[in-house]
Amino acid sequence: MEKIAIPRYTLRIDAALLEKLRFIAAYNDRSANKELERMIRKHVEAFEKEHGVIKTDN
Repeated sequence: MEKIAIPRYTLRIDAALLEKLRFIAAYNDRSANKELERMIRKHVEAFEKEHGVIKTDN
């Protein structure tokens, strides 16, 4: 079975904010990456609910 490559994105963020994100992620038993992914998904869902589905090539 072939693995699908997941794109990478570098995020520049204030150190204190990153530390707080890591705290929240640990509290929710997730990695900081998974916590960010969850937050982004919820934000996109809310946007699409208000403005309609965003069409992508994927």
